Amino acid sequence: MNKNGEQVLLVSLLIGADSRHVNTELIASELRELSRTAGASVADSLFINVRKPNPSTLIGKGHIQQILSLCRSAKCRAVIFDHDLLPRQQANLEKRLSCKVIDRTTLILDIFAKQARTAEGKLQVERAQIDYLLPRLSQLWVQFSRLAGGIGTRGPGETQIESDRRELRKRMSVLDKRLERVRSRRSITRKSRRKKGYPVVSLVGYTNAGKTSLMKTLTGQGPDASSALFATLDPLTRQLDIPNSQPLLLTDTVGFIQRLPTRLVASFRATLEEISESDLILHVVDGASHNCSLQTDTVVELLEDIGVSHLPTITVYNKSDLPRFVAVSKPSGALAISTKSGDGIQELKRELQSVVDCLGVDMTLRIPFEQAKLLSLIYRTGHVKSLSHGSTDSIVSARVPAELAARLGPYSDRP
Repeated sequence: MNKNGEQVLLVSLLIGADSRHVNTELIASELRELSRTAGASVADSLFINVRKPNPSTLIGKGHIQQILSLCRSAKCRAVIFDHDLLPRQQANLEKRLSCKVIDRTTLILDIFAKQARTAEGKLQVERAQIDYLLPRLSQLWVQFSRLAGGIGTRGPGETQIESDRRELRKRMSVLDKRLERVRSRRSITRKSRRKKGYPVVSLVGYTNAGKTSLMKTLTGQGPDASSALFATLDPLTRQLDIPNSQPLLLTDTVGFIQRLPTRLVASFRATLEEISESDLILHVVDGASHNCSLQTDTVVELLEDIGVSHLPTITVYNKSDLPRFVAVSKPSGALAISTKSGDGIQELKRELQSVVDCLGVDMTLRIPFEQAKLLSLIYRTGHVKSLSHGSTDSIVSARVPAELAARLGPYSDRP
């Protein structure tokens, strides 16, 4: 617990469902981790089952009184709800609780803003924050305009709110243009990689599953791992050399989470496109998490949402060195690994080699001596099986990436 953080009360919510069929502790534990990552000090927590949401406050009067009592006894400065709140619901709750009220999207946006390190990451977070704020300004304007009818409500108030809204829209337009340039640069970078013919593998997984640790274990490069949620916001690519096979590129991507705000998905489009351009997905699962099955399902659903579920996928269950590792329930075909102890890493490399080799094309080529650069390219990006030299050319048998195979077609030794 963060002793120096802002004292908060956590309110986990189940809307219109029977809590007997839901693991409430899993929902509450994730909210605790999110709050601590944001820098809060969790004073107390509460789970509420709301069968019929109250339009003005989401929860009922009895629950509000219960929260107020807990806040006073724990001297909380804020209440964090694990649900999105309408502007008027948030305002009404703050008035009745006499403290700051934060909803789930605000909390996650705050974490992203805290974790953003690069200029690109900050642009993406700011864009999502403005997108979240704009409709709230609109709602505030509607409330203001209805306060006493048309007469007497025109003037400075309307001017200021409309001005704020225009300024935010202008800023969003600027951010969209900058992010579009980021997207264009990424596209150019991807094309450059494609020319080299290296297969691309995207590391995906629930936040804090160990993707960054795995990249560093496999490649010996990358940032130090962090236990904080969403430690990686910007994609990072490193080369992995596999003996007797062609090299490949590993790309670490932003971690997923349940109910990831749609605004973040839209703002991080340039980042998520890295996954869609991959040849292979490496799904890293936290095998020591009590939420393991739920987290896995969440990642699979998000991959379907962004249209990449058709890509070949290798699933690895990380943290096999921990006593609570769920090896017994690990699906058939998935690998058990530990980035800390190194267990299963060699097996994973062999599996990567096997899958990547299937992505390639076997060719027998006659490369003229004056095209020696092509031979060098084949050695760098493919796997050469045999090589001999004639009087005017080199005869090479190799497995090469599919895109390079198209380029080498004219040199094929087979009709």
